[in-house]
Amino acid sequence: MVGQVSARRAAGVVLQMVRDGRIAGRAVLLAGQPGTGKTAIATALASALGYDTPFTSMAGSEIYSLEMSKTEALTQAIRKSIGVRIKEESEIIEGEVVEVQIERPATGEGTKVGKLILKTTDMETVYDLGGKMIDSILKEKVQSGDVITIDKATGKITRLGRSFTRARDYDATGQQTRFVQCPEGELQKRKEVVHTVTLHEIDVINSRAHGFLALFSGDTGEIKPEVREQINGKVAEWREEGKAEIIPGVLFIDEVHMLDIECFSFLNRALENEMSPIVIMATNRGITRIRGTNYKSPHGIPLDLLDRMIIVPTAPYDQKELREILSIRCEEEDCQLSDEALTILTRISMETSLRYGIQLITTSSLIARKRKAPEVQMEDVKRAYELFLDEGRSVQFLKEYQKEFMFNENEEEENQMEIN
Repeated sequence: MVGQVSARRAAGVVLQMVRDGRIAGRAVLLAGQPGTGKTAIATALASALGYDTPFTSMAGSEIYSLEMSKTEALTQAIRKSIGVRIKEESEIIEGEVVEVQIERPATGEGTKVGKLILKTTDMETVYDLGGKMIDSILKEKVQSGDVITIDKATGKITRLGRSFTRARDYDATGQQTRFVQCPEGELQKRKEVVHTVTLHEIDVINSRAHGFLALFSGDTGEIKPEVREQINGKVAEWREEGKAEIIPGVLFIDEVHMLDIECFSFLNRALENEMSPIVIMATNRGITRIRGTNYKSPHGIPLDLLDRMIIVPTAPYDQKELREILSIRCEEEDCQLSDEALTILTRISMETSLRYGIQLITTSSLIARKRKAPEVQMEDVKRAYELFLDEGRSVQFLKEYQKEFMFNENEEEENQMEIN
């Protein structure tokens, strides 16, 4: 990331509070001008949290386009952002395969019979295989030299990789082949398995006849409050017994000023709940009207919700930071810019906006490619600047030719002011 040192330091403090579990039920507001990296900071925060911490991202306008109530959409987003780490112990057999013997009937009919010889560094044992285990071994393509685990409860076989003792230079192994050490100790072990799911996934599984298949179809619909109450009670029991642990994740709401007063009231109440995620919001509005009311408030958010928030401001980028951002973007888009072209593009971004400058990279590259130039020159950027208007020049264009357009509210306002 480039620039926004103060905002990134504040995000680092928030990250540490999330990891320590001291910010659950609170909200963070990223407030700043358009194009100052608010979404980038939230995304970087999610990446720093790791894959085990749930992160849900949504735009404020999404709740108006779903086939469910606004509060239900927010509830589902909140519960997607709360993880449950479930711990369970299982007995497994782990070892290196010495030999696999499978005898098939000569007629092709009847049951298959087989033996499996597993070893560790300390012992070696022969196991008789049943029909299901033989099918699993054939399906996983287990062979001598593989290190496998067998779950005694389910019979599931998992290949961990090839043993280092079987690694030879002349073996035909693929790039994906993983080599592991031969297990130590006894073959039978007790292993703690940790599963991490979200509360929303548990809701869907328990509220649909299709069970977990509803997660893949996406047909979640509205979930009854009774189902959620039962799940909350069950999760609370697991926590008391030490079987489960709650992981407060992050709910990121971009363009939060698009929410209305009903959504803000719901969020205010949801933050007081015992199980609530960290809510990070972003907005580029100043003092504006709260949607659904005639009242104005900073950032379009009610004052009682603003009191709960830690507000992190983002500032516009300076010229040096803009040049570095544009240079990184050019590398991402595989576009070669000369120093003069990068300088003038930086100046254009300072006078207009960073987003407009980024858009000129691709257009300038296409103009340079048309004349078969190896890199984008200053005249290519100037040509793209002439062809595509920015916001300021677009407003100037409308003012000059406003009478020639079909509708012109600006002229009507001027006439109304003259009459008054």
